[in-house]
Amino acid sequence: MLIGTSFKTYFSHARTCSWLREVAALAVRHPAVASGTAALFALPQFPSIPESVRIARPAGIAVGAQTLAVHDEGPWTGEVSGAVLAELGATLAEVGHAERRTHFGETDDVVAAKTHAALRNGLTPVLCGGESGHTGPGRAADVVRAQVDHALAPARAAGHEGAVVVAYEPVWAIGAPAPAPVEHVRRVGSALRAHVGEVAGSAVLYGGSAGPGLLPRIADGVDGLFLGRFAHDPRAVALILDEVAALEGAR
Repeated sequence: MLIGTSFKTYFSHARTCSWLREVAALAVRHPAVASGTAALFALPQFPSIPESVRIARPAGIAVGAQTLAVHDEGPWTGEVSGAVLAELGATLAEVGHAERRTHFGETDDVVAAKTHAALRNGLTPVLCGGESGHTGPGRAADVVRAQVDHALAPARAAGHEGAVVVAYEPVWAIGAPAPAPVEHVRRVGSALRAHVGEVAGSAVLYGGSAGPGLLPRIADGVDGLFLGRFAHDPRAVALILDEVAALEGAR
């Protein structure tokens, strides 16, 4: 099970480092991580990435960025390239989040260009997708499959294949009091896993008000969770790792 979180801009640099130290200490002693049953990743703000890598890497926690530039170099003031992220030790890059689309005008074509930038620089895209309004799981799966295919098209055309982490986040569930209904998540997650599963290392996570208590109910349809505010307390991460260990023990 892959368990990750984005800090967005909620955390200061100091709080980011403090959180990572606490979770790293948890990871090195937790049986779910030690056995390889669970893996963790975190997406801090850009300036925190080098120190985050220093803290997290020894504990096996991957670090990535919350977005990246379309271009790898050139006159793109204020951008952060995938090449530099990889140079700093980042291994993932989030692309396509609904907030980037809403607040920064990122279109499907921009998401596709950023996905390509991640893959050609050896970064695993954490590709966010989800339907904007309430709909059935079949329609939701169709929407997200189309989003994934469009996002991967330029990289595939250029021969830059690689694993992708699909973060299924129904837009209507982001920041909501509760996640999407369990059966909805299970059915959409299963459809997406079948869609991307042929690429080794790919995974489908559920995000959108995800927190402790959810994973045992959707585990047969997803490969993990993409956490937001419910992971701000490291104790919540500990609870989720306990759930992963319990799921493995029940098999």
